[in-house]
Amino acid sequence: MAKSGNFEQNICSTVRPEDSEKKRGTWKRMDAQKKVLVVGGTGYLGQHLLQGFTQIVHSLPCPLSLAFTYHSDPPPSPLLDAFPEALHFPVDLRHGVGFDSISGTLGQPDVVINCAALSVPRACEADPEAAMAINVPYHLVKWLSSFDKNSTFMIHLSTDQVYEGTKSFYKEEDEIIPVNVYGKTKVAAEQFVSSNCPNFAILRSSIIFGPQPISPLAKSLPIQWMDSVLAKGDQTEFFHDEFRCPVYVRDLVTAIQILTNRWISESKPIQLLVNAGGPDRLSRAQMAEAVAAMRGYNVLIRSVSSSSVDRGVKSPSDISLDITKFIQTLGFSPTRFNDGVKLTLEAEDSLRHQ
Repeated sequence: MAKSGNFEQNICSTVRPEDSEKKRGTWKRMDAQKKVLVVGGTGYLGQHLLQGFTQIVHSLPCPLSLAFTYHSDPPPSPLLDAFPEALHFPVDLRHGVGFDSISGTLGQPDVVINCAALSVPRACEADPEAAMAINVPYHLVKWLSSFDKNSTFMIHLSTDQVYEGTKSFYKEEDEIIPVNVYGKTKVAAEQFVSSNCPNFAILRSSIIFGPQPISPLAKSLPIQWMDSVLAKGDQTEFFHDEFRCPVYVRDLVTAIQILTNRWISESKPIQLLVNAGGPDRLSRAQMAEAVAAMRGYNVLIRSVSSSSVDRGVKSPSDISLDITKFIQTLGFSPTRFNDGVKLTLEAEDSLRHQ
């Protein structure tokens, strides 16, 4: 099976230059520029996607044009400096403002990767209307349908919080019963995408972790936050009864690259719904213990029940994922949590010493 880091094998890999005489027709088809639009390109996953695609773009047998959207603030300078050739467009997903400018400059994208969302459950609970308007990509899909040829492949990021959380290792065909507004908006988004996009892949992601992107985010990332708290040496409380399958960010990038390759190189219909998690079922306390062990911290982690804290929003207890379909469909094994933590902390240390 392919390793998660073999990015060059994941895009436009079906035609090699030395095969061009034997497969001249295929090579001509692949010679046309392909356009990939990342919706939410200034966010955590969005930046990692831009980085992942940019690292391989010059080694591909087909020209690839990258573009991304952002919401309110202009993209940060480090991001623009890192991806100078990527077009960028301000878009208001809630009201659909900004898509016309993409049509005039980029045209119809071959692939759209929608990783923009209002993803903080408490914020969704406080403003359900805004959460629904942002998380259900009505205006994005409407814009795509405005093109004469409905040939765009939509890759949509969903969440494990569509599940109720009353058992372990949910399969894709299990009933979806979200317990909070965030989960409900993501269920609505899944239904909207699958009903209105002829070709799509919906990835139900668990907690995404990994190193900071090109332009570091102000918000706390899971491993970085645990590291900073545990480094103080104080007794710290972590939940022992909420379980997830954290997924390493670069594995999600690899999965999306593989799906992009299949659409661009094969042009076969794709309608896919898949759990996108890591291979380990872990509580918050177990995650913190892994970070502490990796750092060698001599700290006391106090395991507490999630019911002991009022977070202002209901959270599912066990939404661990069965990722059999993910592995079989995409052909690689996701990174183990401990290995991902090691890679994340090494990247953070390297960044700190620059």
